[in-house]
Amino acid sequence: MWRRAIPSTQERIRVLVADDQPHILEAVELLLQPQGIHVDCVRSPQLLMEALAHSDYDVLLIDLNYTRDTTSGKEGLDLLARLQEIDPRLPVIVMTAWGNIDLAVECIKRGARDFIQKPWENERLLSLVRVHAELHQALRRARQLELENRLLRAEGMPEFVATAPSMRPVLELIAQVGPSDANVLITGEHGTGKEIVAKLLHAASPRARQALVAVNAGGLPEGTFESEIFGHVKGAFTDARTDRVGRFELANGGTLFLDEIANVPLRQQAKLLRVLESGELERVGSSQTRRVDVRILSATNADLHEECVSGNFREDLLFRINTVEIHLPPLRDRREDIALLAMHFLNRNRARYRKQVTGFSAAAMQQMMQYSWPGNVRELEHTVERAVLLCRGDEVEPASLSITAARTATPSFENMSIDEVEALLIRKVLRRCDSNISQAAEALGLSRAALYRRIEKYGL
Repeated sequence: MWRRAIPSTQERIRVLVADDQPHILEAVELLLQPQGIHVDCVRSPQLLMEALAHSDYDVLLIDLNYTRDTTSGKEGLDLLARLQEIDPRLPVIVMTAWGNIDLAVECIKRGARDFIQKPWENERLLSLVRVHAELHQALRRARQLELENRLLRAEGMPEFVATAPSMRPVLELIAQVGPSDANVLITGEHGTGKEIVAKLLHAASPRARQALVAVNAGGLPEGTFESEIFGHVKGAFTDARTDRVGRFELANGGTLFLDEIANVPLRQQAKLLRVLESGELERVGSSQTRRVDVRILSATNADLHEECVSGNFREDLLFRINTVEIHLPPLRDRREDIALLAMHFLNRNRARYRKQVTGFSAAAMQQMMQYSWPGNVRELEHTVERAVLLCRGDEVEPASLSITAARTATPSFENMSIDEVEALLIRKVLRRCDSNISQAAEALGLSRAALYRRIEKYGL
């Protein structure tokens, strides 16, 4: 269930101005700011690019010459070309004191929306800024609404129940960065829905018709990591009887989802970084360089900034995968969604198991609302599935949920298998460590990768 975020039609216009002359920058500020327009000023193309990396703008107003005694306009034309590569939809108005019709035509050919000569007429410049900014804002709103409609129409996509206020930033970020090629880091506790967000981002992107390849990067043994990720050629090692295509090549043209990326060993992080930086890789045992075009979505429940400080994760790799971070709140912080999620899972499992269950009793719903859900949405899903199977009437009762019993009962180890005992121990340690994988792994005497494999094995 997707609650539509409708942007305000009264957005404040934001303009970025680039000119090497301080009096020009001051004149633009004096003209635009009293009209309620936000103005940022820079004095070089490099500073303009840095400003764009940190803020969003509705219009760029750029000079064509930045070096003293230069009148060719080449600096501005080169800057215009770079801006078109970054975002061809962003309106650019160029200005120069040495304007002529040929230069104006060349600017329009390279993507400029309009051209103005210094000294300008204030009313004309103000009109140009308003017209292009308002059009840009309207198109942006239309793209966001279309994106949400695409997500609603997408076949085979998981239903995304997100009505709680704490989920509003998540929805807005998905709408903003989904259509881009930006690498996204999805963070949050186990079971919060990171893989679903990755699927939504891929579905909203221009790569949606291509593959979304998912891999548990942290669960791969170090000895097979390169072969799984980069592929290998026949004879590269003892069991390499045929060539194998790695995950990067499988995702070429599409999206690669690297789950549990915090658990990739340091030595492998360096090799991963090289591919992300250059787009080039070699299969294990081959000297042939292959190029790949892949968007990277990563997920983790760890604090990667702390992992960088502790030396467990490369900071340069973090910069590469973390163009944008989307943090998913735990279910206990989005309780408004519990009832909707529970009904969603109930309806799905009612059809799956052919049960005539219509809903939850008031007592059962109250119990679910009061429970802390340490396993988040995944635990709720499994709880409801079990409740539907066990339910004997039209409504799920507290006894079918088994929530209280699951938290208080003392199991009899005599009747449990080794796997059941191990799963119980891991669950208890995870709760004691508040799902901190590093602390839990240390307490259990396991590596983080080994712990992740057991978590996946037991569905914790």
